Amino acid sequence: MNIVNGQAIATLLRADLKAQIATLSRQLRLAIIACDPNFETQKYLDLKQRIAADLGIVISTTILPSGASTEDMLASIDAIKESVDGIIVQLPLPVQIDTDHILRSIPIEQDVDVFKYLGEQNGILPPVVGAIDEISLQYQISWQDKQVVIFGAGRLVGGPMSTYAKGKGSKVQVLDANSSPAVVIEATKDADIIVLGVGKANILTKEMVKPGVVVFDAGASEDGGVLVGDAASDVAEVASLFTPVPGGIGPITIAILFRNLLALRLRQ
Repeated sequence: MNIVNGQAIATLLRADLKAQIATLSRQLRLAIIACDPNFETQKYLDLKQRIAADLGIVISTTILPSGASTEDMLASIDAIKESVDGIIVQLPLPVQIDTDHILRSIPIEQDVDVFKYLGEQNGILPPVVGAIDEISLQYQISWQDKQVVIFGAGRLVGGPMSTYAKGKGSKVQVLDANSSPAVVIEATKDADIIVLGVGKANILTKEMVKPGVVVFDAGASEDGGVLVGDAASDVAEVASLFTPVPGGIGPITIAILFRNLLALRLRQ
């Protein structure tokens, strides 16, 4: 059993990044725009800001109120895009905001979240995909011909991970809220790799998986004021590799995000 130490991996990535950033002629600048962030989102924002400060990256954060409109957010993006190297629109957004419209408005050369990812092998991956790719490289996880089950089809985890896994030669099954319990159990029992990104605690338990499964938990939710993942902790007892929450994929994701920022700046 390997419990992934995301903090250790992220520390090495950040050290390399810090050395590269120190050679730039001017500081990297990143804009973060959010709207009424929830508990999980706010913790993520705070962590990004602390790490950015350590790396020497200047962050400007705009927090819009809960009643903000699509036009308000578009105006915020338009006001900042000429003065920064990258833009993050922190998801999720309130229902009255057209998320697709907002994400399309981010210039591709400033899109550190790589929302327009179509499986390109150009060195810039969506942050969660990049984190899982980094772990796979370090632990020599092969995706070729593997049975991969993905919980959720969202923009940050499920959607891009499905594209990534198929590009690596995996046989992919995506489960969502409409999947019946019987379908879920049948899929997870046969899975070689499971990726979780729903944000619902304990949706994967020890009894649902086979010994030796690889579990990438990219879910996050609040349970009694504590940040938890989608997998129950006992899944780690039977998994050959397991990413805990917190401390697994999350820290690496942030390092990848800043690595993307640097890569986009160098391309500009």
